[in-house]
Amino acid sequence: MKYVIGLDYGTDSCRAIIVEAETGKEIATAVKYYPRWAKGKYCDPKANQYRQHPLDYIEVLEDSVKEALSKAPAGIAENVVGMAFDTTGSTPVLTDKEGVPLALLPEFAENPNAMFVLWKDHTAIKEAAEINQLAKAWEIDYTAYEGGIYSSEWVWAKVLHVLRADEKVRVATYSWIEHCDWMSALITGKQKPEEVIRGRCSAGHKAMWHESWGGLPSEEFLTKLDPLLAGYRSRLYKDTYPSNTKVGKLTEEWAKRLGLTTQVAVAVGAFDCHMGAVGAQIKPGDFVRVIGTSTCDIMAVPYEEIGDKLIPGICGQVDGSVIPGMVGLEAGQSAFGDIYAWFSRFVGKDISELTKEAENLPISENLIATDWMNGRRTPDANQLLKGSITGLTLGTTAPMVFRALVEATAFGSKAIVDRFLENGVEIKEVIGIGGISLKSPFVMQTLADVLGMPIKVAKTEQACAFGAAMFAAVVAGVFSKVEDAQNAMGQGFAFEYFPNMENHKLYAELYKKYLQIGTFTELIAIS
Repeated sequence: MKYVIGLDYGTDSCRAIIVEAETGKEIATAVKYYPRWAKGKYCDPKANQYRQHPLDYIEVLEDSVKEALSKAPAGIAENVVGMAFDTTGSTPVLTDKEGVPLALLPEFAENPNAMFVLWKDHTAIKEAAEINQLAKAWEIDYTAYEGGIYSSEWVWAKVLHVLRADEKVRVATYSWIEHCDWMSALITGKQKPEEVIRGRCSAGHKAMWHESWGGLPSEEFLTKLDPLLAGYRSRLYKDTYPSNTKVGKLTEEWAKRLGLTTQVAVAVGAFDCHMGAVGAQIKPGDFVRVIGTSTCDIMAVPYEEIGDKLIPGICGQVDGSVIPGMVGLEAGQSAFGDIYAWFSRFVGKDISELTKEAENLPISENLIATDWMNGRRTPDANQLLKGSITGLTLGTTAPMVFRALVEATAFGSKAIVDRFLENGVEIKEVIGIGGISLKSPFVMQTLADVLGMPIKVAKTEQACAFGAAMFAAVVAGVFSKVEDAQNAMGQGFAFEYFPNMENHKLYAELYKKYLQIGTFTELIAIS
């Protein structure tokens, strides 16, 4: 029997899952939280700064794999044949000539600018605006396949911001790498920038890579943006690869550290939501929602359906970023569960308590909120936006506000669905994955009611890690393509939420007000 390991690096923790490759049977799992991140180190929420130390990633890799193996029956370690990673993104880090993240060097060990810049770090709003302005004036719009709007959550804005902000880091920097690419490079011994096999997913969705213009944006574009970017293009990459590509095998060092063999094949990494969609058995017509602290929405569309369409305001359309041989579409919300957690802290009430009280309240026109507490990812990225709540009175209670916030996250979701539908992308089925989809019936029913569409919920809580395991099985040769791995290893669905169409009619009217308030809020932010 052959086994594979899927590793899912989320915002707070790493999940390792050992799976029987031919059947998808879950053998063992382990979750490890990033120790420095858990202490709040290197972050400044008031400044929208969120950084993670590479040692956090290394330590939880060892600990999670070893713990999962310790829970598995004896003898399984010798029969692990494949491994793959998914991570948050865009989460880049600056490196030296050897490809070592600067924070792993003694002189930068405590410098946040030398660490991974987490996806939710919004310190690069100014840089993102400059990229958008230049791209619209350039002979090639390098943002065309990324929804036409570049975000402060993405790599070039973040890299430029750090280079501008820290001279010592700037002098020591040779290149940069995404978290999902670095993990595979690290354990296969291919860390040097010229040796790294870069993933299509991260490059296409966040780095303005596209085959039609020869890869990354031109040297002329980058140096016009800022001379500090001179030379980076030549020290990065031209070719990119989908996750059914093998990077290499475990080095002797990492085989020993993880308790595995040097015969373990390692796949090209990708972002968590994309592999999560694969783990949820995505197929054409499926709209997969990865619902957690934020949301990420994924579709895989056949070439003949997408044609030459460019979907405005999304997070990219990239050939092979989800299923090789199809175009991956990405959208999402910058805050979802984060909004509920913020309000829980704000009023000092547990989310479960707020939920019990809020779900018994009627749908009301009194309170309308927007879901932009962490800016807007899609449609039309704008990290300058702030959240809003309208209709407050002296009689407003915490559960009433909480319900309005839940409805706001559902309205933000509807705006994304509408953008796809308006551009001729067919949505046949909505699938939810992630903790909220399995654990919050109130949120999921509200979402179904607002969308007016049924929502299936994937059975596994570890859909992202399962997706990684599926790609691991492909690069290990157990399956010839990822669709075969999905059919054999997929876990199916736990249950389905059906919309209450009377509620849907009520929400349709409230949604109009949400859009009106959103327009007003956006005008204030711009002015």
